[in-house]
Amino acid sequence: MVQIAVLGHGVVGSGVVELLQKNREEIEKKSGISFAVKRILDLRDFSHLPYGDRFTNDFSDILNDKEITVIAEAMGGISPAYEFTKKALLAGKSVVTSNKELVAAKGAELLAIAREQQVNFLFEASVGGGIPVIHPLYQCLCANRIDRIAGILNGTTNYILTKMETEKADYEETLKTAQKLGYAERDPSADVDGHDACRKICILASLAFGNHIYPETVYTEGIRNIAPEDILLAGTAGYRIKLLGYAALTENNNMNVAVRPMLVSKEHLLANINDVFNGVLIHGDAVGETLFYGRGAGKEATASAVVSDVIEAASRKGNCPFVYWEDSQNNRLTDGGEQFGSFYFRADLSTERLLSILPDARKISAEGKTAWIISSISEKELEERLSQHLFIKLKLFS
Repeated sequence: MVQIAVLGHGVVGSGVVELLQKNREEIEKKSGISFAVKRILDLRDFSHLPYGDRFTNDFSDILNDKEITVIAEAMGGISPAYEFTKKALLAGKSVVTSNKELVAAKGAELLAIAREQQVNFLFEASVGGGIPVIHPLYQCLCANRIDRIAGILNGTTNYILTKMETEKADYEETLKTAQKLGYAERDPSADVDGHDACRKICILASLAFGNHIYPETVYTEGIRNIAPEDILLAGTAGYRIKLLGYAALTENNNMNVAVRPMLVSKEHLLANINDVFNGVLIHGDAVGETLFYGRGAGKEATASAVVSDVIEAASRKGNCPFVYWEDSQNNRLTDGGEQFGSFYFRADLSTERLLSILPDARKISAEGKTAWIISSISEKELEERLSQHLFIKLKLFS
């Protein structure tokens, strides 16, 4: 019998306990292992629940219990999740988590401890909720050299951008609707400013490229400045605007990592992922492009990924060698502004004046609105040439 502890009884933590109970027979039949949730850590009173006797508000009750070998961390945030996770790993207990903020900030350190202690630190649910992407990346695709990852990694922003296109609504109006439906928090900044997507692409890139990428070093831009006219003009040119997390290896084996709204061709797979759905595109040198698609959040979907990690941690003898990356100071990150690409932009200039500055720019017009697309220019050069007039610029995804 594998004894499990769950840290936190919020949306994800309660989902983990409920799923383990509801599908217990199925899980044990498939895994060949018997499971039991022995302890649940939470400061609130849940004595009214059928399993209310399993709650504790003292982490030491879990840490010092030798029968508990796997811990599911579902608290969120850095502290005290980091301190509890580190202590658990040092005590020889495996930890699984859905906590993207923890993995993105402390992953290298916690993975190193897990390797030293011959236990596991697993985090399938930290990216894409219930979409299986972490496990395929480190195991199913381990024969490949992964050279590019791109994805719609935040359901809230994807919902907002989809509704802005289909209903021709502005950003503020659509955000309020998303908040009413529970897709956006009262303070939506983590989503709409790109920080949530940044943590997720950092985790994927760290795992794929082998070096820890810290979110604070990654260029991150959200969707607050996207106007209905940008949605309209992009569509006229054959594109949709999507907030993408992007990571790629350069020719000299450096890394280009960013989060930003981008124009994606309507013919591309990512352009047709709408509403609250997520999609992650991974390119390997042997397998080519693979797409992972589904709901990126939600109680049951996220709990599904956490429980799958619980099963793997309980089944595995010793540490999984594939789930690991080295710590680094991100000295392999490139300056994306120096790289050449294609850009959509709006600028407060007459057509004649703009073409005198950027003669290769192509004009887009619709419903009395105007924007431009230019190819083969660095972002820095574009900004310098239009330093006093540039209103908005969006890179084209290719």
